[in-house]
Amino acid sequence: MPTPPPSKSWFRRVTGALGPGVITGAADDDPSGVATYSIVGAQFGTGLLWTALLTWPLMAAVQMMCARIGMVTGEGLAAALRKKIPRPVLVAGCFALLAANTINIGADLAGMADAAGMVTGINSHVFVIFFGLGITVATVRLRYAKLAGGLKWLALVLFVYVACALYIGPDWRSVARATFVPQMPAGREAWAALVAILGTTISPYLFFWQASQEVEEEKVLGRETLLQRSGATPEELANRRLDVGVGTCFSNLVMYFIILSTALTLNRHGVTHVETSRQVALALRPLAGRVAEGLYTLGILGVGLLAIPTLAGSAAYAFAETYGWQQGLDMKLRRAKSFYAILILATAAGAALDFAHVSAVKALFWTAVINGLLAPVLLVGVLIAASDTVLMRGQESSKGSRLLVGATVVAMSAAGIAMFVL
Repeated sequence: MPTPPPSKSWFRRVTGALGPGVITGAADDDPSGVATYSIVGAQFGTGLLWTALLTWPLMAAVQMMCARIGMVTGEGLAAALRKKIPRPVLVAGCFALLAANTINIGADLAGMADAAGMVTGINSHVFVIFFGLGITVATVRLRYAKLAGGLKWLALVLFVYVACALYIGPDWRSVARATFVPQMPAGREAWAALVAILGTTISPYLFFWQASQEVEEEKVLGRETLLQRSGATPEELANRRLDVGVGTCFSNLVMYFIILSTALTLNRHGVTHVETSRQVALALRPLAGRVAEGLYTLGILGVGLLAIPTLAGSAAYAFAETYGWQQGLDMKLRRAKSFYAILILATAAGAALDFAHVSAVKALFWTAVINGLLAPVLLVGVLIAASDTVLMRGQESSKGSRLLVGATVVAMSAAGIAMFVL
């Protein structure tokens, strides 16, 4: 009688399951996210720390629903939405996604360039071109498995923000009170900050990237045809739930510590208005020392390298799935010219924004606000697709998941309305 294979330890099971969910979660804390959370911490102190607890289950439910769509249908999110919503609406959504992602890429490149310029003393415009070109070449030339592996390990750089907050040394009793006793936003600026947090954390580009990554993962396993990719086993779905749960928890943990770091330094010392990530880093030096400044700067560089391929790639996937183009990061440039053209265009246009003297932090903050207003509309389409028995081949999302995503739509819509009427 053959000996049964040894059961995996809990640690090995977790690390083995980690993949698209961790990459997507880490990409959520891109330089634009870092800047948005820094603005929130500087302006409102610890008053909005509680949002990290609110957004984790909502973000996890949304990302898992998008992952399930990709795993079960064998296609990306736009391909699924194409079957459920009018084509003009989907096309308009693609262009809105491209515009928002391009601004985000521009802000991310500017943040990275500022960070590199601080360290080297070289003009930041040089680094915008250097990073933009380097990231584009790597994304186009590397196969998906290598790119995904690199992005997964880059996620570790986000721990620098946890280290930064711990180095500052908060009063944990008052921090716990701000975390577990929510203070409702007071005034339009505070509500706009809440919309920005929701829009940065539960962001449309992550929906498309998560579903498309599932398709890429299937292709790596040799499932090249749509028929081979259709459906998912209970074990595959359980592993992805674990992956998404860890990734979204990690993302919201980092968000929490960025807000905490800037609340304990900038807000406490009256520095409540910042324009660039460079200003945040420089302000940290006299308030918390060079170590905190260095950790903040290192984090911006690392997460930018992780997030920009995600931003450009999600727009490329959305257009390719909508128009039926050849697509995939495993494909050569000559076989998927239109797909890579969108990816290159988004990065190039983002780099060009740096030379237009647009305030990066202001642009990305309001991009987060726009995402916060647009995401509920897109999530209604995701809900419709994930609840369709035929489209989902009998593996539609559970009632609990649908309720959580529905709650996300309500929460984001209510915050957006409150921003304008209160």
